[in-house]
Parts: sequence; C-alpha cells; structure tokens
Amino acid sequence: MTTLPPPSAGSAQDVVAPSGMDDLLGRGPADDERGVSLWRAAFRRLRRNPSAIIGTAIVLAFLLVALCAPLIAGYDPGRPLPNSGVTPSSVPGPSPEHPLGLDSTGADLLTQLVYGARQSLVIGVIATTIGLLIGAALGLAAGGIGGKVDTAVMRVVDIMLSVPSLLLAVSIAAVLGQNGTSVMIAIGIAQVPIFARLLRGSLLQQRASDYVLASFSLGLRRRRVVMSHMLPNSLGPVIVQATLMLATAIIEVAALSYLGLGEPNPSTAEWGRMLVKAQNRLETDPHLALLPGICIAVTAFGFTLFGEALRESLDPKFRR
Repeated sequence: MTTLPPPSAGSAQDVVAPSGMDDLLGRGPADDERGVSLWRAAFRRLRRNPSAIIGTAIVLAFLLVALCAPLIAGYDPGRPLPNSGVTPSSVPGPSPEHPLGLDSTGADLLTQLVYGARQSLVIGVIATTIGLLIGAALGLAAGGIGGKVDTAVMRVVDIMLSVPSLLLAVSIAAVLGQNGTSVMIAIGIAQVPIFARLLRGSLLQQRASDYVLASFSLGLRRRRVVMSHMLPNSLGPVIVQATLMLATAIIEVAALSYLGLGEPNPSTAEWGRMLVKAQNRLETDPHLALLPGICIAVTAFGFTLFGEALRESLDPKFRR
C-alpha cells in the first residue's frame, strides 16, 4: 500500500478559497480587514448614488435659504413697498433693487420666496415630528405588546387610513381654526397611521429574529427586549419614511394655505398663499404663480430623491 507524503509545514497557510468565493459571500478584501456598521455602509453607498447627491444638494440649499432668510432678503415679508408702481393690469418687473420684481400687493417677490421657504421648513418639520412621535408610540404599543392592544391600535389606524391624508388634514384644520398651529397639528395627525403601521411591521419582523428568541429564552423582560433591542433595530425604515413625509408635508402646507386654512396673518410669507394671490394674474403675470410653484416642486423633489436613495442604501436587496 502506497502511503501519501505528509503535508508540509506551510500547506495550511497555502490553502486559499476559490476565486469566486468572496463574490458569492458578498465580501471583498476591505470587508475582511474590518467590519462596517449598517449606517456607515449605507453612507458609503449614498456617496456613490447620483440621486442621493442631487437630493442632498437640493435639501441643503433649501435649508440654507430658510435659515439665512434675513441675510438674503432685504425687505420685510408681506409688507407692500411705498410707491411700488403696481397697477391692476401689471406689476413692476426685475430691477437692481428687486431681482425678481414685485408681487400683486407691491411686496418684494424674492423676499416672499425666501421667507416662504422658512415657513414651509418650520411647519413641515414640526408636523412630521408630531406624526412621527405619535405614530411611533402607537406602533411601539401594537408591535411591542401585541394581543388586544395590537388589535385595538390597528383598528384605529385602519379607520384613519380609510380617509385620504389631505382630506383628513383639511377636516382637522377646519375644526381647529385658521392658524399655523392648526396646520401643523392637522398634517401631523394625518401622518400618524403611516408611521404606526411601519414601526409595527418592523417590530413584528424583529420579533421572529433569533436574537429576540434567545433573549426571551434567557429570561429577559419583554420591556427590556423591546426597548433595548427590537426598537433600535426597527427605526431605520421609520427614519427613511420621515424624510419622504417631509416632502409630502411641504406640499400639504401649500395646499392648506391655498384653501385658506393657513396662517391668517398677511405679513407671513407662504408659498401656498402666494399662489392664491397670483391666480387672478395668470394671464398678465404668470411668473407670480410659476416661481412659488417651482419652489414647492423642487423642494419636494429633493426630499423625495434623498429619501428614496436612503431607503435603497439601507435595503439589503440593493446592496452592491
């Protein structure tokens, strides 16, 4: 019988995996050296995504304009200028003092647009925060506790989802009265069922994970498992949805102001109110409606691009 020669001392180190094994495992040389967290890996994918770059640029420009409104605009918003030259048939066009001209009331149009960005940002962020907090609380109760609590919460959420969000916001704003606070509350409540269902679904998905079953088998309390383990791992989709809902909130703010349910103070600049004031001059001065409409569309487009890119970067199916 022929005996095989013993392996050499360095043979154990000379054995290498097949060349395609790393591709099948979805790893590269850099991944073998050091592990990467979920958010860091998502950030790396965002930097390579053209949609994320464009959306981020639009969002940052919107934030910069809103935060630096007093530095960009040189006039008071909503206050007509003396001797403006506005007539029933025309408004003054661009000039060195007024780069975009005046609106139908004799106020500086650039100032109106800049302060309108600030108003949309404030109302949109606060409204989305209201919807996120209330919706997350309901989703946490439904997905974390379960049982009868889950059934009761989801029936309420289903009733809210049966009404279109804009119609629900209009109804709530009409009941609460015509002011900015009513608009924020109305839009926030209209967003509650979306966040509640999303967080509940994420928690139910985490409940079937091995680490949750192991935690319960070790005797950990449900509250500790839910708050310390399940909830942090379920917030990713909720944060992504919040960026997308900001775009919806900005559009709904303009819609409610257009319907006359926004801030009644005429000195408060708002893009939706600018559309209302410009609707009687569409034939003679279409730019009065075109410019705020473009601002609304571009801002919502930027938040949508950024939110979609963030969702793809966090989704394992889109990892490359």
